[in-house]
Amino acid sequence: MGSAFSHRSLLSRGERIANLAMDLLAMFNLDGVAEEISKNLPYGLQRRLEIARAIATSPKLLLLDEPAAGMDPAEIDQLMEFIRWIREKFDLTIILVEHQMRLVMKICERLQVLDFGVTLAEGLPVQIQNNPKVLEAYLGKGSQE
Repeated sequence: MGSAFSHRSLLSRGERIANLAMDLLAMFNLDGVAEEISKNLPYGLQRRLEIARAIATSPKLLLLDEPAAGMDPAEIDQLMEFIRWIREKFDLTIILVEHQMRLVMKICERLQVLDFGVTLAEGLPVQIQNNPKVLEAYLGKGSQE
């Protein structure tokens, strides 16, 4: 007699969650450290794990708050590719709060520049990079001379 239930339906809720977690760890190249305590992981892997945990909740929007903090240029390049991969793989809108301008200009489709909570400019990266208000606020009045 054949089973009326799929293999998946026979798994307990805990087993399904554990399988999902392992699938995500593998997808994020973290399966090799699955048994490690997260605080013992190198900084970059901790960041990757934090994002994997957020993805596990099936969000429609992902907020990344200064993901490049403390990273060197090579790590930032890897981060850019990682963010692009996440956006495409999971079909997510990503809001990025970041001060690393090379990352922002290369990865963001639209920007909103704030100065003490007040919007200075909004638009495409090319519109923002030469905006006089943005240049004055972030580089000072003498930056254009």
